[in-house]
Amino acid sequence: MKDSMKMLLKESRYLHSVGVMEVSYDLALINGYDTEKASIAGILHDCARTLADEELRKECEKYHLPVSALEERLRFLLHGKVGAAYAKDKFGVEDEDILNAIIYHTTGRPAMTLIDKILFTADYIEPYRKQLPRIDEIRRIAYTDLDLAMFMILENILEYLKSTGTEIDSLTIETYEYYKNILQIYC
Repeated sequence: MKDSMKMLLKESRYLHSVGVMEVSYDLALINGYDTEKASIAGILHDCARTLADEELRKECEKYHLPVSALEERLRFLLHGKVGAAYAKDKFGVEDEDILNAIIYHTTGRPAMTLIDKILFTADYIEPYRKQLPRIDEIRRIAYTDLDLAMFMILENILEYLKSTGTEIDSLTIETYEYYKNILQIYC
């Protein structure tokens, strides 16, 4: 899979995917999750990220994937759904946990499974990621409290999207509210 991804992705996206795979492995090991499944999700999570907006839309039609009104406007959000379809079709991944983690690695979802949280977090904190607000603190926390790291990541994402005027997927807001409530953090 690594070799296929190296041929498929540009160098910076490949390094990102390898970083996500490695961090996913580490977080899985620490949290008692299957390291192989986490690694597969990590290396494949962006397998559709190179597709242009129109290609993503066509692939959704091909694979009969639903497209929300927001996804129609912000088509890069579709790379998770299409990536899961590719993981199944092109890489033979049948495990629904892996496929769901790939689908939701960008938006999140309330009550995420452990692999969902591992991939979502690893995608944000991997070592090749550009410097982000509070990234070092989030990296430290991720290795001891995955739920708190999720909350902090979601908080950062929402602050960034609001500051840029970008529309926000309702799943991301629901995910943020979910983790805010389970952590009993009231802003």
